[in-house]
Amino acid sequence: MEDLTPLANLQQIAENATRKPKKMSERQPLLQQSDASDYEGSGRSNALRPVSSSPPDSTLVNVQSEDSIAVHSGVADEESHDSSQGSGSDAGKSMYNPTNHRELEHPTSNFDTLVHLLKGNIGTGILAMPHAFKNAGLYVGLVGTLIMGAICTHCMHMLVKSSHELCRRLQLPALDFPGVACSSFDTGPLGLRRYSHLARRIVTIFLFITQIGFCCVYFLFVALNIKDVMDHYYVMNKYIYLLIMLVPMVLLNLVRNLKYLTPVSLIASVLTVAGLAITFSYLLHDLPDTSSVKPVASWATLPLYFGTAVYAFEGIGVVLPLENNMRTPQDFGGTTGVLNTGMVIVACLYTAVGFFGYLKYGDMVKGSITLNLPQDDILSQLVKISMAVAIFFSYTLQFYVPVNIVEPFVRDQFETRQAKELAATILRIVLVTFTFVLAACIPNLADIISLVGAVSSSALALIAPPIIEMITFYNVGYGRYNSLLWKDFAILAFGVCGFVFGTWASLSEIFNPSTI
Repeated sequence: MEDLTPLANLQQIAENATRKPKKMSERQPLLQQSDASDYEGSGRSNALRPVSSSPPDSTLVNVQSEDSIAVHSGVADEESHDSSQGSGSDAGKSMYNPTNHRELEHPTSNFDTLVHLLKGNIGTGILAMPHAFKNAGLYVGLVGTLIMGAICTHCMHMLVKSSHELCRRLQLPALDFPGVACSSFDTGPLGLRRYSHLARRIVTIFLFITQIGFCCVYFLFVALNIKDVMDHYYVMNKYIYLLIMLVPMVLLNLVRNLKYLTPVSLIASVLTVAGLAITFSYLLHDLPDTSSVKPVASWATLPLYFGTAVYAFEGIGVVLPLENNMRTPQDFGGTTGVLNTGMVIVACLYTAVGFFGYLKYGDMVKGSITLNLPQDDILSQLVKISMAVAIFFSYTLQFYVPVNIVEPFVRDQFETRQAKELAATILRIVLVTFTFVLAACIPNLADIISLVGAVSSSALALIAPPIIEMITFYNVGYGRYNSLLWKDFAILAFGVCGFVFGTWASLSEIFNPSTI
């Protein structure tokens, strides 16, 4: 549920950042790096420290982080000659600070960015955490959620650090997620540069799948919560509620101007905060003993836990827009920066709701903890309705991303302005209807959340960042003992295993619930 301000302000930057970066030789990036560790600290200049003159056999180039790479310029006389002639332009590139070239109409403060980060990460996923704990066990879920939060947060840092490095290398003010993937390949090893556009397409496709998956979850969440309230008075099939929602959902998503959606975002935020607060009060009332639930679940259900947990933490899509839109982007990273502060809050909230929700309701916990609240209690009914309304309005914000990925391609197929507008309108109706159909085909909320998390969220949050970082810093070095490389391989292996086993377990649960 990210706020629209960063998206709106970055539209102009995104257009400038999409231009194709210049091809470089294997050695050129070495002369164009700067101290990437500036991202880790706050307050230091992003500019490269001056390189003192040295004899030709011991030229030292400070390229990234605390590691300095010794470049022996005596490899060839021709290289030395070319380097001396191009020293002026290389120095200019190494001194380039992308944050000084961002033209933002409404830059956000640190507090605004923190609020947007929280809104981008807290949604239906937090309400599904008790069910995730059911699939992991009370104590495995407790430790696993904190570890998952740490890994996902580190991957966000990796993505931002790679973006900074590539922006300095290519002299661009900002890059989006697909742009970072494309640029990393385009300036990486020679054998991978031909795949730069493929990398952009893959990331874009997974962003589209992720956001469409979120929309399906939102559709089903609203229908199930309204049904749970109405069943106390009059029982109807959940498909009827899905069908009733279709028309207003289509009409709401025909709104194309972002500024008209700002009040919707504000209403959704207020209702979400109120609903979570009241829900948590229910969870803390009359808690049973910890011995009443499983401390460790079976191995067969752990992949389902992975899918739900990574779905909940998958806010990596909003990280670059938020950082690119900050007034003081140097405050985004660092130990006590905006990103760490926000993700610590998110991880604590997820862990608390998951722990106490599973402890309260045990194996009877449902795909959304709101569905476990008493049906005959007026306050709990208000909570369900408020959360349903909040998620209903948030659907529009999630839908904005996939429709803007596909809409330019659809518009290009037509000549006249009237035809373009009609095609764009039909596209929005078709995409909303598509999410409705998917939600109707997978009526179990927990299963669809786990599937979306295992397939698309793991690809974006755990698989793409280590690949991007390994390729981005290929020409720079991986530190002592190649520690960065081994770390990235470990995260990549973890993400791939979660992707494979999580997808398999989710599909098995959907098509044959008795197998898990």
